[in-house]
Amino acid sequence: MRSVVIVGGGSAGWMTAAYLNGALNNQGQDSNVKITLIESPDIPRISVGEATIPSIKHLLAVVGVDELEFMRATEATFKQSIKYVNWVNNDNTFYHHPFSRHKVTPIDHSARKWLESDRSIPFMETVSAQPLVCEMGRSPRLIGNGSSEVNLNYAFHMNAQKFADYLRDFSTQRGVKHILENLQAVELKENGNIASVKTDNDRTFEGDLFVDCTGFKAKLISEVMKVDVEDCSQWLLCDGAVTMHVPYEDYYPGMVRPYTTATALSNGWIWDIPMQSRRSIGYVHSSAFISSDAAEQEMRAYQGVNTTDLDSRHIKFSVHRRLKTWEKNCVAIGLSGGFIEPLESTGLYLSDLGAVALAEHFPWTDSHMEAMAFRYNRILSNRFYEILDFINMHYCLTKRTDTAFWREVQKPEHINDRLKAKLEYWKMKLPSALDFEDQCFDGGFVTGQNHPAVDTAALWNHDSYLCILLGMDYFQSEDQQMGKELPSSSLYKKVYERVQWAHKHLPLHSDWLQSTVGMRSFSASSKPKGWVT
Repeated sequence: MRSVVIVGGGSAGWMTAAYLNGALNNQGQDSNVKITLIESPDIPRISVGEATIPSIKHLLAVVGVDELEFMRATEATFKQSIKYVNWVNNDNTFYHHPFSRHKVTPIDHSARKWLESDRSIPFMETVSAQPLVCEMGRSPRLIGNGSSEVNLNYAFHMNAQKFADYLRDFSTQRGVKHILENLQAVELKENGNIASVKTDNDRTFEGDLFVDCTGFKAKLISEVMKVDVEDCSQWLLCDGAVTMHVPYEDYYPGMVRPYTTATALSNGWIWDIPMQSRRSIGYVHSSAFISSDAAEQEMRAYQGVNTTDLDSRHIKFSVHRRLKTWEKNCVAIGLSGGFIEPLESTGLYLSDLGAVALAEHFPWTDSHMEAMAFRYNRILSNRFYEILDFINMHYCLTKRTDTAFWREVQKPEHINDRLKAKLEYWKMKLPSALDFEDQCFDGGFVTGQNHPAVDTAALWNHDSYLCILLGMDYFQSEDQQMGKELPSSSLYKKVYERVQWAHKHLPLHSDWLQSTVGMRSFSASSKPKGWVT
């Protein structure tokens, strides 16, 4: 039997333990791998709202979790899109990046067709029913067992602390061993591998593989294995966040939005994530352009007046990538492996990917360790760069000039070379599927750390790139500038029919949550304490 020791709990630790147990031990029915998770009882636990992407449903299925049970336990709500507000200009305009869109066959000319129109309807609303379903506040699923004529992909918003607790209870009932003790020491073998870890209760835990889920402290991968990081802050300037929870008892906006809102503010952006009893909001900002106190004031102004009774929390971070997430017999998953700001909800995803990739590349013998580590590192680094490029694009395409921050992020020195090559190429042709076979464009092969970085479009294919490019008005229209009369934008018939069906049949998101997973009913007239009208 192989033995895995996970150091650190939280979402990363328990996602890893649960997935390995599901994938390698048949959800605890077999005993192929002994899994032990050591978690400090002294580290403060932080309750935040997290948004996910649809890949989370694969993790839940492999773990063996019932979706409705998971939603009840974690205050989860549906997420169908990210709504970007004020990213192009500071004028309250927005566009959606949804999870579903209509596929035009055999060749999709929808983007070209829209570019040659008057653009009176946002591009994604012409090819997807989901933006309007979101704006109507509808659930992607019907109440009960009825079949839907609108196939809407979705992810979840949830309480990350409750998610970790849920996976902990679920996994320990199925054979994962949970140790609530502090890491005291690490013993190495002559070859540099970790032999065992020792806790403050003078207990020693040996293992074949050790997983570092200790967050930014990176107790194993950094302090013991001495793996350095690559600083990526040149491409993403934000380095802090101030967060706050807004309970529905204090203020209920009248609906539970079935999407994440990302609103650009003066020096960054604010997430707005709805759960079943409250909203989680957080202002991601750059300390070079705004102080922590000023950022908090701006976040509170976003929410509304008289929020002084609501506690806030300040977080500092750096955008970086561990040069190797797997070194010898130590694997870093979660924040110990790196961090990218959560603009596209990839925080939990990187832990998800780390666990899934580890199960697929599990070293059943020590002789396989090096080969599995090489491929694992390659996959994780490629995915990091894909996320980095995609988020970098949101910033550099803005047309905002109202603050020094937004003027700065557009400068060439803050656009990485891989993204520059893509954007230059797409001036000649619109993105298409074959653009992601490799990253060799006319300017040459753009390299990453040690090996050329390849955007495999594993997360975002040409459709997602088109969504952002067209949403951010990347392609200028000479005809529009010259005042030429252009045909009106129009929805595809299939999209129009889906919108109409959704309007008639899909329940409000809050109604679905109340009837199916037991969300409480709140009054839309509730205002923050001391609210002044």
